[in-house]
Amino acid sequence: MSSNGQESTVVNPLEQSALRRMAHHYHRYGIVTVTDLIREDVRKNVRAEADRLLEKYAERRDLRLQTTGYTRRSMSVVPSETIAGNSELVTSIYANPELLGALERIAGEKLHPCPKADEEFLITRQERSGDTHGWHWGDFSFALIWVLQAPPIEIGGMLQCVPHTEWDKSDPRIHQYLVDNPIHTYHFLSGDVYFLRTDTTLHRTVPLREDTTRIILNMTWAGDRDLRRELAGDDRWWEDADVPAAAALDD
Repeated sequence: MSSNGQESTVVNPLEQSALRRMAHHYHRYGIVTVTDLIREDVRKNVRAEADRLLEKYAERRDLRLQTTGYTRRSMSVVPSETIAGNSELVTSIYANPELLGALERIAGEKLHPCPKADEEFLITRQERSGDTHGWHWGDFSFALIWVLQAPPIEIGGMLQCVPHTEWDKSDPRIHQYLVDNPIHTYHFLSGDVYFLRTDTTLHRTVPLREDTTRIILNMTWAGDRDLRRELAGDDRWWEDADVPAAAALDD
């Protein structure tokens, strides 16, 4: 139920013990599946909305990014401000107080609207053999990832994470982190949703082995710490494929 006693339009009511278990997993691994938190009809509506936005606004990206050690970005995207200006559904879910309240109980801290308009939202569609969102971190602390369409596990597209790591854009040391730490791999089904601590969890998607479709919607929030720092590096590739930190693929 919502705080005013009416049924929530977005979240399912969960026992406090379930939220505590989610919080424990989240703080240990930097990620937790929260599919049960989101109403099934909402997840279906978000899938249809993402398909509509991709059909009208998708832009292709194929590049490597200097600030993550030249890891690869190969996918189609719908940028944040395009989503914000054309989807009342997505913006209303993002601001939903019951959803925010549940995520704050999992995170153990307040979630703030992302202070960068170009990073509130992102829809990505991987569709070609080799497509991947290579090893990276996020500039802001929290992301809710809606896995709207997932390929079979044999084809790739799984999420891999290394929690409790730090991003130095001038010296990302990704290979060293991979050598020094276990890599956790997660397979999600179409319709799943997960909550990720993006700024301290090194993560990527396993490249697709063949042409198929993987679609996600990313919603980003900031922590208190994010509001007190300035971002370094011109690497916002999802907004502009020609940012200085991006290098065009040559393979």
